[in-house]
Amino acid sequence: MRMQFWKKAVEDMYCDNPPHQPVAIELWKAVKRHNLTKRWLLRIIDEREKNLDDKAYHSIQELENYAENTQSSLLYLTLEVLGVKDLHADHAASHIGKAQGIVTCLRATPYHGSRRKVFLPMDVCVQHGVSQEDFLRRNQDKNVRDVIYDLASQAHLHLKHARSFHRSVPAKALPAFLQTVALEDYLKKIQRVDFDIFHPSLQQKNTLLPLSLYIQSWRKRY
Repeated sequence: MRMQFWKKAVEDMYCDNPPHQPVAIELWKAVKRHNLTKRWLLRIIDEREKNLDDKAYHSIQELENYAENTQSSLLYLTLEVLGVKDLHADHAASHIGKAQGIVTCLRATPYHGSRRKVFLPMDVCVQHGVSQEDFLRRNQDKNVRDVIYDLASQAHLHLKHARSFHRSVPAKALPAFLQTVALEDYLKKIQRVDFDIFHPSLQQKNTLLPLSLYIQSWRKRY
């Protein structure tokens, strides 16, 4: 019902008849001000609706598709807000969104495990002979760490691809892409603990992260 409400709300926004709901009204203002593309908004809602059953991803490709349709779509909208219409920026946004989706899945694994849920892609787990029960028991065998290594490596590869466009991406797109600093920070931390997804240090905040963000912003790099 909630998803149906937002689908209708988006359609109504583009008819200049938003529902009397605070978030919807502000979103309508943003749509009017920045001429946001309706397709990206609907794609986010559609993908969330398909994912409401909260089951593990069958494959890493399925996880990447989910990330593309949610995280990347949100980045496309952010680029529109910034007034950026550029093919290279869109390519970078696609890869950053996929990296964000994978990292989010990794970071949430201990939390989901505490609630008897595992969302990590099943194909990667099967490849290394790992079951969902291994994650629920917080198993730290090499096979379990190999699953995390493969997923973290895929996220890192997406970051690398996104950054390969940096010379062609307009400077005003930078604010949309600074989340790469936090993504890289997590991937480095997980590497330092030999891909032990349950290591306590991964739950600690990096107090230097704001400084890293400032430096990258000053250097105009993402």
